[in-house]
Amino acid sequence: MDLRFPSVGITAVGAGLPARVLTSQQLQDEVVAGSGLRLPERMFEKATGIATRRFAADDEYASTLALAAARNALDGAGYDPLDIDLLVYASATRDVCEPATAHLVQAELGSRAHAFDVSNACNSFINGIDVARAMILAGRARRALVVTGETPSRAMRRDPSGLADFRDGFAGYTFGDAGAAVVVEPVERGGILDVETETASEHWAVGGIPGGGSRHPRGDEYSYFRGGGKELRGVFEKIGGDILTRVAARTGLGWDAYARVLVHQVTLPYLERFVELTGVPEEKLVLTVPELGNVASATLGVQLDRIHGGLASGDKVLMVGLGGGVSLMTMVWEVP
Repeated sequence: MDLRFPSVGITAVGAGLPARVLTSQQLQDEVVAGSGLRLPERMFEKATGIATRRFAADDEYASTLALAAARNALDGAGYDPLDIDLLVYASATRDVCEPATAHLVQAELGSRAHAFDVSNACNSFINGIDVARAMILAGRARRALVVTGETPSRAMRRDPSGLADFRDGFAGYTFGDAGAAVVVEPVERGGILDVETETASEHWAVGGIPGGGSRHPRGDEYSYFRGGGKELRGVFEKIGGDILTRVAARTGLGWDAYARVLVHQVTLPYLERFVELTGVPEEKLVLTVPELGNVASATLGVQLDRIHGGLASGDKVLMVGLGGGVSLMTMVWEVP
């Protein structure tokens, strides 16, 4: 690492969205057809604020979306895949249990970088950026590509056996699919200025996908997302305020200091509650959930891709991640 550049930052951004668009009413109709339940018209949209979302096609996978985003990020920076010496696949979704999905992305991309996965639910991508930054600062890498591909739509239960089963999996109906990528490398000025985390692992069982590990290695019943949206929101409300207070105290930055504030978005009511509790000016937010739904760890990357071209050198962006497990994470980034 060149010691003239002691800071590390994000220098390129990309996103990858599948072409298929599904409205919430179309999804609701599928669930009704598969279950026989009688649901109020537009119930999904009214409860979540999600009008549409993107679903991956049958021949598209998490790695497919990550690869599209990676190519967009590299093209935007003018880099060749061989210019990358670290590739971090950071996602709640993977193609296969083994090997790491990073290898599937790398094989298609044509890179020869050190490649591995990072997983921490919907905080995976921001965790991956932090891991890449740390490795660069430690002299273990020169330029990193952090990618995510999320296909949580495949963890939705389209045929719940009854009302209790439907309620248990309702949070899964917020999902949409997307990919995102960033290039992380040393910068002359700006960069990642601050990182903060808060973890409350005693709440790990509140929501998730229990299948695929050593507890439940097989069986479709464990392959669907299950969890209580109200319980998760209660945990985030309980511990979320403190993390933002610590960031403000340590950095001296208030809401006015940020050009934009990127927040993980589960539903529109969740986001409205975040605004109510924190006081963040709504005009600083990047609203994606009504159009894309909850795209898991790709949320912040997609938002960043949408605003990146409009940012100027010196602009500061606050990223706020929320993830099952339960974890919160913030990152303050200044545009180089």
